Amino acid sequence: MTIDEAQQLVSRGPYLNWLGLEVLDLGADTITVKAKWRPEWVANPTLGQTHGGILAALIDFAADFSLLNSLGHPVPTIDMRVDYHRLTKQCDLIAKGRVIKLGRQFSICEAQIFDGSNLLIASGRGAYITAPKES
Repeated sequence: MTIDEAQQLVSRGPYLNWLGLEVLDLGADTITVKAKWRPEWVANPTLGQTHGGILAALIDFAADFSLLNSLGHPVPTIDMRVDYHRLTKQCDLIAKGRVIKLGRQFSICEAQIFDGSNLLIASGRGAYITAPKES
C-alpha cells in the first residue's frame, strides 16, 4: 500500500478526518502520522493540555494502522493500554505505530506519541482482531 492509499483510508473516516491526520510514512509494519492540533483537544483551559482521550485515540489509530501493509485494511481493537508520560500543549503531534506480533487470529501493535520537540507524550499497546472475515 502506498502513502496516498493509506491517506485515502484515513480521510474517509469522519473522526480520523476531524483529527487532521496526515500519513508521513508507511512501512511494511509501521506507520507515522502527524495530527494537526485543534483547540477542541484542550482538556483544561487553565493548563491548555491536550485531552488524554485524544492521545488514546492516536495510540489506537497508529497501532491499528501499522497493520495496513500486512492486511490491507484497519481492524477492530479488542484490548488497549495507554501510558501518559507528560502533558502537551497546543502543538501538532506525531504518532508512530508498529506491529509487534502479526497473528492469524489477533495481532499485537504498539504506538508512541511525540510533541513538536520530539518528547514522548504517551505510549500504548493494543490487540487487534486479524482473523479472516467469515463469508
